Amino acid sequence: MSDQSVAFIGAGNMAEALVGGMLKAKLFLPSRVRVADIDPLRLKYFATNFKVTGFRNNRKAVTGADIVVLAVKPQVLPGVLAELKASLPGAVLVVSIAAGVKTGFIAARLRAGARVIRVMPNTAALVGQAAAAFCGGSRATKADARQVTAMFRAVGVIVKVREDDMDAVTALSGSGPAYVFYLLEAMLSAAAKMGLDKTTARTLSVATVAGAAHMLAETGLDPRELRRRVTSKGGTTEAAFAVLEKHHVLAALLAALVAARKRSRELTQ
Repeated sequence: MSDQSVAFIGAGNMAEALVGGMLKAKLFLPSRVRVADIDPLRLKYFATNFKVTGFRNNRKAVTGADIVVLAVKPQVLPGVLAELKASLPGAVLVVSIAAGVKTGFIAARLRAGARVIRVMPNTAALVGQAAAAFCGGSRATKADARQVTAMFRAVGVIVKVREDDMDAVTALSGSGPAYVFYLLEAMLSAAAKMGLDKTTARTLSVATVAGAAHMLAETGLDPRELRRRVTSKGGTTEAAFAVLEKHHVLAALLAALVAARKRSRELTQ
């Protein structure tokens, strides 16, 4: 992609993660990356740290771009699309990371022929460990899918799904980091009550979560099987799970994800 140019509309945290990851992976030359935002301080940050070109004007940023990444909040996206429609060539590849906005909604507000791909990443992109999913609009090609896959692999993993599944993806991986942080909150609170100092508790808790995830990825085993191997008869883990089951924690987690998917559907445009 080094001969192509990409324009980011929005210079928030996700745009920062993507620009940094793509440049590190040498997918684009810095001179071929443009970033548009209303905040001059953010544009200065991108210019200083990534040597890319910043624009206060969205239309100027996308002029001649091969790929346009819409990295703005869903509520401002309709206005951005109206602003960009006349400036974007008909065959441009538009990649949206705006949560809850369907490919058809975007395509209908651009020139005929625009190719749209929708991506749902999560905040772990900021540390190069994102879990993302994408779906293509009616005009998106296999080549477009390969490009988007390469772009987001620079900050983690990405899988292709049906657009109907994007609300479930939002509930699972989009909101997913918060579930893990919630577990860590509980672990650290319990550690404090048991007398462990904060530094020790944080070190052990973070390493435990990271190690468990790595073990799951490396072994390929079902999480239930891995849990079974840790849970000795009459042991400490069994005692812990007796309490979790008594309080119906698994049922509550299942209900939480279903509620997140329901809310995602309600917010989808």
